[in-house]
Amino acid sequence: MSEYQKQLREKQKVKRSYGLSEGQFRRTFDRVRHLPGVTGANLLQALELRLDNVVYRLGFASSRRQARQLVRHRHVEVNGGVVDVPSYQLGANDEIRITEKSRELTLVKAALEASTRGVIVSWLNVDEKALSGKVTERPTREAIPVAAQEQLIVELYSK
Repeated sequence: MSEYQKQLREKQKVKRSYGLSEGQFRRTFDRVRHLPGVTGANLLQALELRLDNVVYRLGFASSRRQARQLVRHRHVEVNGGVVDVPSYQLGANDEIRITEKSRELTLVKAALEASTRGVIVSWLNVDEKALSGKVTERPTREAIPVAAQEQLIVELYSK
């Protein structure tokens, strides 16, 4: 495989796992490219802190696509206000909860009962009874459970 193929494959793998279009992925990369620190780690951090991804990680949806739909349909609150933008960037100490009117949704209950969610990541706290969660800190690269070589993506976009 050529170097370009490796880079492209890695980008496609990450893009597909987060369920993003090329434009969404590129805008995220362009936004983090100028931040201090390691660009690849910043990219994964920005992807992890998207509202739709956090709703998925908290176990309120069984897939990122379903989490995106929950957000779009105004079933999710951030710090007490309804947010309907799946790409909304969360920060440390942000609180996410399912709105009062949406707590009885079958898909939310089913997602919470499903065992496919796996282990909750260390930078999130979840309260399944209150259907809420909190971002305790910005995730470090080690705390992000994505098997990706983000440096290849940075090299691809740096051409």
